[in-house]
Amino acid sequence: MTTSGATDVQRLLGVALPIIQAPMAGGPDTPALAAAVSNAGGLGSLGCAYLTPEKIDAVVADVRQRTERPFALNLFIRADEPDDAAARERVLPPLGDFRRELGLPAEPGLAPPPPPFEAQLEAVLRARPRVFSFTFGAPTREVVAALQQERIVVVGTATSVDEAEALAALGVDAVCAQGAEAGGHRGTFLGRFEDALVGTMALVPQLVARVRVPVIAAGGIMDGGAIRAALALGAAAVQLGTAFLVCPEAGTAAPHREALASARRTVVTRAFSGRAARGIRNRFSDAFERLEAAPFPQQQRLTAELRAAAVAAGRTDLMQMWAGQAAPLVRAMPAAALVETLAREAGLA
Repeated sequence: MTTSGATDVQRLLGVALPIIQAPMAGGPDTPALAAAVSNAGGLGSLGCAYLTPEKIDAVVADVRQRTERPFALNLFIRADEPDDAAARERVLPPLGDFRRELGLPAEPGLAPPPPPFEAQLEAVLRARPRVFSFTFGAPTREVVAALQQERIVVVGTATSVDEAEALAALGVDAVCAQGAEAGGHRGTFLGRFEDALVGTMALVPQLVARVRVPVIAAGGIMDGGAIRAALALGAAAVQLGTAFLVCPEAGTAAPHREALASARRTVVTRAFSGRAARGIRNRFSDAFERLEAAPFPQQQRLTAELRAAAVAAGRTDLMQMWAGQAAPLVRAMPAAALVETLAREAGLA
């Protein structure tokens, strides 16, 4: 049931199928996963938000060794809050308790800050991927124009009509509608994230009605039925992240993979990074249910050692495990087989 909008976005992205693997910075997405999705006719993506420019160069080279098909790179448009000494003191007691459980010193070190966006953008411009997507904010009109001058398709993330209209006014080529069901960090950049927790199937038609660029549906999409529903509501393509977490090509940690199938409750929490994100509820997220986390990225840096130690120990009660609300519908199969299955179920192949 390929719609005219889907056909248009397929031409824009250079893909056979209107299926995009979501960028998942921090480990789950890999060059192998992105290439497998692209080789299967979809659009593979790499989240590069935590990578140095040199590392971006390296992962792009890796992808291009695996595929000649189009792929996407993604960055955060950062507006980091300064470190807050009072916030550090506020969060140290629970973090210290968890660190001791994991055999770490009670006092956390502070991981280095992420590379500056400007340097990462230069690496993207060098790489010239088919698609550049972004979240957490809006770049300048000049940044959008510089990317498009290199014939790079620009896709911005919106969680509300206001955000979609702001992105369209900057001249982006498409808008990704991130519904409340989506796993990982919320992309909200105008207003409170609580006011932008709109379900995908409610958000998509509103954006379709208000912006003149293609809308990509993201959040809660795990099978062909959901793809058909999104396309029927006017989406030109769909983006799936959680669905790809258990593919063998993904970099998802083994305990995280096992937890997904029984993830009966996910929560939007600031516990791990200081920024609202949806993941599997556990002791760590519960500890910050009534305690305000430090701002992003201070909280993320304060928890870096702890999170790594929790993964090494297989402690799912303390791990960061991003996941969407439909996580129990995950299907373990190679990425190419998943793309083919989704296309068949959706009537796209």
